[in-house]
Parts: sequence; structure tokens; C-alpha cells
Amino acid sequence: MGGFQLMEPVMTNLSVVSRRNVFGTLACGCVAAAGLGSRPARAASPLAKTSLSAEEALAKLKAGNAAFVAGGACIPAGGPVPISTLSAGQAPFAVVLGCSDSRTPPEHVFTTGLGELFIIRVAGNTADTTAIGSIEYAVAVLGAPLVMVMGHSQCGAVEAAGEVISVGTQFPGFIGDMVQPIVPAVLRARRDGHMLLDDAVRANVEDVAAHIARASELVAEAISANKLRVVGGVYNLANGKVDFLA
Repeated sequence: MGGFQLMEPVMTNLSVVSRRNVFGTLACGCVAAAGLGSRPARAASPLAKTSLSAEEALAKLKAGNAAFVAGGACIPAGGPVPISTLSAGQAPFAVVLGCSDSRTPPEHVFTTGLGELFIIRVAGNTADTTAIGSIEYAVAVLGAPLVMVMGHSQCGAVEAAGEVISVGTQFPGFIGDMVQPIVPAVLRARRDGHMLLDDAVRANVEDVAAHIARASELVAEAISANKLRVVGGVYNLANGKVDFLA
């Protein structure tokens, strides 16, 4: 994630400090000042955080997706950029929690270059502890003002969750555990005993976005302070267009 370090004494004493204080101290990289340990936590990036508001970041994603659809091809944005210039740090303008599906790379979908998006990808675009912690890092330390949860049409993970409900399918390994968080969305999308996949995909995006805001106090506080928005969208595999839900 770029080198954010919390020394061991910090972790052992973390429980005595409120999440509200953690949010503030992470943002300025001064955890030691809050009495969390003898050595400070160091934020990964010395770069200035993005100056975009949540609304401006969302507009940038929408414009980027429109350009992607108009181009009709996956063309990396920005032209040649020396990789070494990115070593100084990162200041992404948005977080994208998306599906691992190989056809849905957010950098292409939103016509962005390296360093612009903080991306978390997992089949079914669900938000477990690791994903939420990653989002908290991007918001509290890197200053991202927008979190986008992006599902996609014909999602295999959502379809698998539907099979769990409809025919009791049991998947091998950890696949069954992976799709379990999607089951409530599938149940809400059922009509007359049948799942409508498009509705289930959308319901899953809505559930995940709500879960992020509910499960993370850091995210909730940033939303309350008008420093963050959490929104959803569904990418259409057939035409490349994202249907923004906000």
C-alpha cells in the first residue's frame, strides 16, 4: 500500500485510543503525539493530498468512463509516464472497490493513469476486514474523498450466491465462504422464487456500500464531516458503460 508503518508498540496500545483520535492522527502521521508509542507512525506519501472534493472526484470518474465508452478500446491514459516519478508517493483521488473479473480493470474503465485510483479487487466486490482496512488507509492517510463500489453485469460471484439459495450448491475450498456475504442481496432480488441477476448485482453493490459506511467508524466520521462520499456503480460488460447509482 505504499509503506505505511505502525511500529509494534503502537499496535499493542491502540485499544486505549478512540477511533476518532486515530483518524486524526493517521491523517497527519503523528500517532506518537497521541500517546500511542515512543516512535511515530509514518504516512506513506509526502505528496499533497488531492484537492478534489467528493463531487469533483465522482464527476472525474463519470467523465473518464464516458471517454472509455467513446473510445471503444482499452487505451492506457496519460501517455508515457516515467515510472520513477511515482516513487515519491501517492495521492489518489478515489478508491475503487471492484470485482476481480479480468474484464473490469478500473484504470481502463475510468480512463485513469497510475497513481490516480486506490484499487481493491475481490470476486463479488465484497468488503471484508482487509478491504475495509484498505479503504480506511486510503481515506485517513491518503486523503481520498470518494469510495466507489463497482459491480458488473453477469457477475459470476453473484450468480454463485444465487445457486446457493436456489439449488443448495456447495462450492469447493473457500469459494462458498467467499460468496456468503452476497446471499442477502440475492434474497432481496428474488421475484416469485427466481433471482434476477441484474437486480442482485445492483443490490449487492448497494449492500456493500452501506456496509462500508456502517462497519467503519473512520469512514462514517469522514462522511459526517463532509470529507467523503461512498457511492456505487455497475459496469456493463457489453458496452463498457458504468451505471452510477449516485
